[in-house]
Amino acid sequence: MKYAYYPGCSLRESAQEFDVSVRAIMERLGVEIEEIPDWTCCGASAAESVDHNLSLALPARNLALAEKAMPGLDVLVPCSACYLNLLKLQRNVLADKSVMAQTNALLENEGLAYTGKTGRVRHLLDVLINDVGPEAVRAKVEKPLHGMTVAPYYGCQILRPYRVFDDPERPTSMEPILEALGAAVHPWNMGGRCCGASLMATHKEAALVSVGEILRAASAAPPGGPEDEEGGGADVIATVCPMCQMNLDAYQNQALRAGGEGRPITVLYLSQLVGLALGLPAQQILLEKNLAVTEAFRDKLVHPKELSTAAATTA
Repeated sequence: MKYAYYPGCSLRESAQEFDVSVRAIMERLGVEIEEIPDWTCCGASAAESVDHNLSLALPARNLALAEKAMPGLDVLVPCSACYLNLLKLQRNVLADKSVMAQTNALLENEGLAYTGKTGRVRHLLDVLINDVGPEAVRAKVEKPLHGMTVAPYYGCQILRPYRVFDDPERPTSMEPILEALGAAVHPWNMGGRCCGASLMATHKEAALVSVGEILRAASAAPPGGPEDEEGGGADVIATVCPMCQMNLDAYQNQALRAGGEGRPITVLYLSQLVGLALGLPAQQILLEKNLAVTEAFRDKLVHPKELSTAAATTA
């Protein structure tokens, strides 16, 4: 398996741990990724509101470069915002010849053109679940996450508005991967709930409410379920989006104070959890860059709970 790799801006700055851990786990899983040469910003969430032509040219340039340098390869995109931008552009170009003509006119000065006919835009989670597969992941696990409960958090942009590889209302694609790592999945209905996204910069009070609700749901024991020594709930939230990770990680103390309840909880990228289970050291997946890593989580990494004899026999 080989993919054209588009890291995007966040993974080179605020989300370096996402980029580094993705590259590390792909190598360990035997997946080849080749970075798109001379890639640039895809426009993130700002380009559309600034200039429509810019919102076409920025993602199209990157896809055109991939199409030219790596024809036929799917484009692997870890960042959810980048994934949505590139996917939207690809779909619009394929659906409307006038959009294709307008887009290519913008690329003409660089000697580029984009047809949209080769190379699907793929999110990391899509590739892990549908191409690599849970069993291939399980076969590479060296340090299973036994005794670890994970709340899978998808966010909005890989689920909406395009229903590509998961159910927007009840997403489940992360669960088989987490189970392959040996972790338990926290039962909740907040996986597709918005974290407030860029409202954290423009309407912080509203974003803190959203973040607080997600954190409290992740750290709470499920109704009727047993509580462990930490009070039940998940040990860690797994994210696949730099904006979601930033909001849940960097702003969790403020969000919990605003809500008046809840406990701190570790927030990691899915690729970091996969890396830990595959035996990669914490330094290699840049665990030190995550702001909200609790001592309880670190303790479970060092002293994982073994499966019972009965469970091990049936696993």
